[in-house]
Amino acid sequence: MGKTIAMIPARYAATRFPGKLMKMLGDKTVIRRAYENTLATGLFDEVSVVTDSDIIYDEISSIGGMVRRSTKEHESGSDRIAEIIIDMDVDIILNVQGDMPFVKKEPLAKLLDVFRDPAVQVGSLMQELHEEASINNPNVVKVVVDRNMNSLLFSRSPIPYPRSVDPPITWYEHVGVYAYRKQALLNFTQWPMTPLEAAEKIECLRYLEYGIPLKMVVTGYMGVNIDTPEDMERAQLLV
Repeated sequence: MGKTIAMIPARYAATRFPGKLMKMLGDKTVIRRAYENTLATGLFDEVSVVTDSDIIYDEISSIGGMVRRSTKEHESGSDRIAEIIIDMDVDIILNVQGDMPFVKKEPLAKLLDVFRDPAVQVGSLMQELHEEASINNPNVVKVVVDRNMNSLLFSRSPIPYPRSVDPPITWYEHVGVYAYRKQALLNFTQWPMTPLEAAEKIECLRYLEYGIPLKMVVTGYMGVNIDTPEDMERAQLLV
């Protein structure tokens, strides 16, 4: 598949939970756990954090980690990564969100494996949802797929809507880990934001609106994504 790297976009001023990446989760910060767990998979030619924050830059540098500095304002983590990789000799880029401290090897390996199919341009992870509160929670992004595991739609609303539950419905949560071919990512950053993306504030809808499906991979439970202080309380129980 050629050179494969992982990048962890990390901004300090998160809207819903400012400074969350530097909060202590057990005895380490959230961003340090995300970096170290991604590195520990051994799947990548390079793992680096990409940030415009001095605080996050210093945190990763202090443990001898690789950290790259972005210099422009960005709407999304994908845009932040694209700034860095535009001149890099790389084939596949895996984007791990900085607020995902419980990254594991097996799902990332399964995600990278779909790129053996040259038709796949973008891939991502999803996990089954079982709690009604999560299904109805707008902070939990849902996804529906076709029979070939290509994404049909992402939404903060419950999809599919349970007009009937015969046969039973399986709901999936979109796990914020992406992998892209380099050109697909660069294309994404050159396309204007699309209407569904703007309405839902879900960046991967831009791919769908430009006709690029995401190949979805089912994973087991990936732990807690830390979007809110309540998520942090749940995450503390897992360390």
